[in-house]
Amino acid sequence: FLLFVWMFGASRGLRYVSSVRLITRGYSSAKEGKVVVVTSGKGGVGKTTTTASLGFGLAERGFKTCVIDFDVGLRNLDIHFGMERRIIYDFVNVINNEAKLQQALVKDKRNPNLLLLAASQTKDKTALTEEGVLRVLNELKETCDYILCDSPAGIESGAYHAMLFADSAVICTNPELSSVRDSDKMIGFIGSKAQRAIDGKEPVEQSLLITRYNPERVEKEDMLSVQDIKEMLGIPICGVIPESTEVLNSINFGKPVVAGDGKAAGAYQDAVSRLLGEDKPLRFTTVEKKNFFSRFFPSS
Repeated sequence: FLLFVWMFGASRGLRYVSSVRLITRGYSSAKEGKVVVVTSGKGGVGKTTTTASLGFGLAERGFKTCVIDFDVGLRNLDIHFGMERRIIYDFVNVINNEAKLQQALVKDKRNPNLLLLAASQTKDKTALTEEGVLRVLNELKETCDYILCDSPAGIESGAYHAMLFADSAVICTNPELSSVRDSDKMIGFIGSKAQRAIDGKEPVEQSLLITRYNPERVEKEDMLSVQDIKEMLGIPICGVIPESTEVLNSINFGKPVVAGDGKAAGAYQDAVSRLLGEDKPLRFTTVEKKNFFSRFFPSS
């Protein structure tokens, strides 16, 4: 009888452990990392600058974040973090099983929550494969909260692979007609070609980030306004980054713009908040009213 009781209790214990494991696995699956592609239709609109700032901003909020450079042959993301001399293995090495993922990831010295997976400088974009990219992303999703994919411009192979498995997309654009028109094409491209669309799942969440915005030029009608762009593209605004010399200075010093203390840094911090679902009013979108002393001392 005692043996029966012991066996019955042990059986219930095993079922309890099994159920806990199942619950834990389900929880882990539900909390897997989110893949965000930062892209555009036109080149030179600040995708890499934006990827670096959003990635660093998320890491500063305590999220384990990996940024991946998809611009094979023309990598630049490492420069934005001052990591250019620390790259041993790259994205293509991992895809080709020439190195393990952990060997290729470079940890940021300022924040251990931030990891970089650099693009290859010696290969071309044909080195990327759907199977290889998916394998790397799935491995990263097990340990990271966010994976940011820095896409090349346009709709060729690098951009296609960067957006294919995305859960959400940040579309970068300048406030000029040609850039906005190309962004419109990219919005349609993601909406129809992403794996979520192919599988009939919820569509990729797309939002817009406007860079190099100058309210004074908007007031003079030399530049499209935020409202103009929003009406033309019809997706939510993630951020508006003012035109600023601090962007170039940050790149030259290997520091993400968001780590500074100027207007552009503040705008990127707001964009990180919106990416996390926080409600933040847009700043730096109107002409600042100058006080009496600023007429005589412009630098004040």
